[in-house]
Amino acid sequence: MAKFHGKVGYAHDEEVPPDSGVWVKVVTEREYFGDVISDARQFSATSQVNDNVTLSNRVSIVSDNFAYANLETMVYVKLNEVYWKVSNIKIDRPRLILSFGGVYNGPKAATT
Repeated sequence: MAKFHGKVGYAHDEEVPPDSGVWVKVVTEREYFGDVISDARQFSATSQVNDNVTLSNRVSIVSDNFAYANLETMVYVKLNEVYWKVSNIKIDRPRLILSFGGVYNGPKAATT
């Protein structure tokens, strides 16, 4: 079983500037350790130039209280320098088992 060390992104809505009525998605990242349970890729032929790639990977991370409290805001996992959508989360305390979907193209955490 391969080891995993990577970032998980959490998205929440924030009003910018305050009391303006304009809301944007703000993403924060946290680092986790764990294991890669399965590693599979599927290429879907499309009429576009590049085929769509879908992962059927599952990663088991050792989670913390923040992860349990913010399950509904978990949007991506960064694996091999690619951002993948979290499509399913299974709670198996003290771990979370994350299943991936396609490539994540939404907002990402600001880098400093």
